Amino acid sequence: MTGVEIEARALRKSWGDTQAVDGISFTAEAGKFTVLLGPSGCGKSTTLRLIAGLEQATDGSIRIDGQDVTQRPPNERQIAMVFQSYALFPHLNVAENILFGLKVRRVPAARRKERLDRVAALLGLSDLLERRPAQLSGGQQQRVALGRAVIAEKPICLMDEPLSNLDAKLRHEMRVELRALQRKLGLTMVYVTHDQAEAISMADRIIVMNGGRIEQVGTPGEIYDQPATAFTARFIGTPPMNLIALSRAGQSLRVPGADPVLAEARGALPDNLLLGIRPEDLHLSDRGVPVQVEAIEYLGADNLVDCRLGSQRLTARLQHRQEVAEGRTIRLRWSTEAVHLFDGLSGTRLDEASWRAVEPATESINRMNAAVVDGPS
Repeated sequence: MTGVEIEARALRKSWGDTQAVDGISFTAEAGKFTVLLGPSGCGKSTTLRLIAGLEQATDGSIRIDGQDVTQRPPNERQIAMVFQSYALFPHLNVAENILFGLKVRRVPAARRKERLDRVAALLGLSDLLERRPAQLSGGQQQRVALGRAVIAEKPICLMDEPLSNLDAKLRHEMRVELRALQRKLGLTMVYVTHDQAEAISMADRIIVMNGGRIEQVGTPGEIYDQPATAFTARFIGTPPMNLIALSRAGQSLRVPGADPVLAEARGALPDNLLLGIRPEDLHLSDRGVPVQVEAIEYLGADNLVDCRLGSQRLTARLQHRQEVAEGRTIRLRWSTEAVHLFDGLSGTRLDEASWRAVEPATESINRMNAAVVDGPS
């Protein structure tokens, strides 16, 4: 079984005045694991249904293996699909549920038996073939739904939040199994989720969606390290990136309501700026910016420390052995390499020219709070 490429071109779907998918274009590479990621209502499930042929596109086109399939029915699109609800027949046993599609297509019995034995062994279901869905755990039911998709031997597998009904431990186990299965079979897999941990851990490429549009397409590393928009920066990462609004007084950049100057603008920059720093990139330092501790969340090895800097709130991920207490003032520091800058109005990431127009604060700018963005002490 070998995957095939999927391409969406200027794809749109609307219901009256509601635009669910707004002119998106992307490619899901053959044999790769592509994740559609975004919050509820962003259009990711609608996009999946458009690929499957379960919804008719208002405009644009879908190409599978180089062929335009926009007007073709689902059974002519080389796809298998796994739904969030599993959709198992309660009166059929595991074997009958897996084989249902093959029976409908009148695949010969000998061929069905051969495929069933192979798929059951692959998914660890060989000892469960006589059981009914009610006698299975959530993870076992998920495997049955997967088996029904895999046994069709289609080059494309579409999955719509298939793990959302499972507990945290089982979700982790199934993520590992799904990724291994996709690689072993060479399927082109398109997977919908709102869980960024699922996306980062499984995807070859992530398509981040918001409001029916694409915010960014890239590898998990690219999206985490260089988010293209403020939305992506906040959506990827646990806990999410801190986005701090900066005010501008002449050439000095500072947080509204706070004294320390964070940087000096040397050239043309938007008047509205967002400074992005991930919680894990903040460190305690006597030379850092003073912040007020508001809450501490204990996570075992780490603490999530919620702080206030002027009118802004930010979260630091600190080792639990470091002494911090609610109500106290601590000083936080970060390196220049850890900083992300975004246009405060459009939310877009600033380009390299804009980065060069920002000079980290120095002691000559603020003697009380020396260089706060030139590296940890």
